[in-house]
Amino acid sequence: MMKYSNLLLAGALFTVSMTASAQFAKPDDAIKYRKNALFVMQQNFGRVAGMAAGKIPFDPKVAANSAAVADFVAKLPWAGFGVGTDMGETKAKPEIWTDKAKFDDYASKMQAEMTKLSAAAKTGNLDNIKQAVNATAGTCKSCHDDFRAK
Repeated sequence: MMKYSNLLLAGALFTVSMTASAQFAKPDDAIKYRKNALFVMQQNFGRVAGMAAGKIPFDPKVAANSAAVADFVAKLPWAGFGVGTDMGETKAKPEIWTDKAKFDDYASKMQAEMTKLSAAAKTGNLDNIKQAVNATAGTCKSCHDDFRAK
């Protein structure tokens, strides 16, 4: 499990170094990029949330590694919400582009909570992790409610 998390983190680091200054060749590339980043973030956050909910056996090391990956990846998808990426196979609502300030604010709040979750997971204290998971999940839900089609 740890090897998998470390591999994902290494891949994400490589992706950031390549995409931070690069433009997407076409809108579909940006959509794929953000979907993949959100998927990796969700998988890692979900693992920690599952432990917090008692659905997955608690492993402090896996929780810390997964939260660290989710925290890192939480910074990535936003580059994929550029002009022209509101079409195609996506659940993104048009409000992302018409109310960009609110969308960006939600993204910032989620990133801040994800960082707090990573810090809580490093303590190995399940109660701290549960509290941070709930706060992080709340920011995800707010954004999904306003900006993601069902």
